[in-house]
Amino acid sequence: MTRPARVHRAWIVGGIALIAIIGAAGFRATPGVLITPLQDEFGWSRGTIGFAVSINLMFYGLTAPFAAALMDRFGMRRVVTYALALVALGSGVTVFMTASWQLVLCWGVLVGLGTGSMALVFAATLTQRWFVRSRGLVTGILTAGGATGQLIFLPVLALLVEGSGWRTAALVVAGSALAVVPLVFFLLRDHPADVGLLPYGATEPPPPPVPATVGPATRALSTLRRAARTRSFWYLAGGFAICGASTNGLVGTHFIPAAHDHGMAEPVAAGLLAVIGIFDIAGTILSGWLSDRIDARVLLGVYYALRGASLLILPQLFSDSAHPSMVVFIVFYGLDWVATVPPTVALCRKIYGDDGPIVFGWVFASHQIGAAFAATLAGVTRDHLGTYDLAWYVSGGLCALAAIMSIRIARGAGSIGR
Repeated sequence: MTRPARVHRAWIVGGIALIAIIGAAGFRATPGVLITPLQDEFGWSRGTIGFAVSINLMFYGLTAPFAAALMDRFGMRRVVTYALALVALGSGVTVFMTASWQLVLCWGVLVGLGTGSMALVFAATLTQRWFVRSRGLVTGILTAGGATGQLIFLPVLALLVEGSGWRTAALVVAGSALAVVPLVFFLLRDHPADVGLLPYGATEPPPPPVPATVGPATRALSTLRRAARTRSFWYLAGGFAICGASTNGLVGTHFIPAAHDHGMAEPVAAGLLAVIGIFDIAGTILSGWLSDRIDARVLLGVYYALRGASLLILPQLFSDSAHPSMVVFIVFYGLDWVATVPPTVALCRKIYGDDGPIVFGWVFASHQIGAAFAATLAGVTRDHLGTYDLAWYVSGGLCALAAIMSIRIARGAGSIGR
């Protein structure tokens, strides 16, 4: 009688990472349901609140390459544990704020730093260490965790805001972050060798990690300098900046208030964003599977072109209800939401070798810089023009540019070295 095969520990570690990434995405997306109640209570303009969201997005992205270097130096478990504590602190103390600069500090800086340390660079680092087989698929699953976080948190938080106020929602985020800490601390491991295993799908041990000879900040910056000498880095970073502007910065931040402008109830609009999350799970996992089989440059070009076309149509779809045409847009946009991540991670790994996770951290930073600009500029556009239409059209045009840049990324591999 043969014993049943045990589940490889890589899948358990991946599951813990998925929970952390789900939480990080939900925590970061929370300001989207707070814009209107904060405006009502404090009288702050959407441009002011959008600026706080922009700072959150900026730190969410700029933290990523340094978080990748910190994970190399101190381990994933330690970095993610501290990141969750930082999110809990930033969210919890917002209930005492009375001025807009405090919103910038709490949601912008503290929550941005914490969620940035658990961003997609965490997925890139984990798959690099724990998986040889199915790397693209696992990257897709972990990336889809971002959509799941949005799916879980936004409708619940919207109902909490409507029924109990925004402070209750902020405290729920703080408590949820703290609840994940024990799982990460006790179950996450940094390398397969820590528990006497090979990476999933490996037939021989990987080379031992090279001992760090420089600090994490120096490592992150020196990797950026080397990557910046390559044309492909700028195409990847430019395309991903537009990706961030057209998703987190614009749709993720302003879809709910834009729908509200047309008479739609905020819980209904939040529910539509959640539907984006549902279909993004399928789209991103499929994208990860395709990234193991199809030229990643072609995938990125197609994704950006389709996204741009859909954004050009969106202004005509807003109304006071979730009519069928809007639902079709939500489904289509959801399939494409972060389907760009698996092929981008694959290209960073292929072109830059062992430095791939840190390079992806910088590419992801550009994603959030683009998102930050879009979050602020869309809010300012709405304040001055009374409508978001111009923001949707500009974003659609930029996606066409991203499609062209993606096709021009170098085909061959070549590590930038150390």
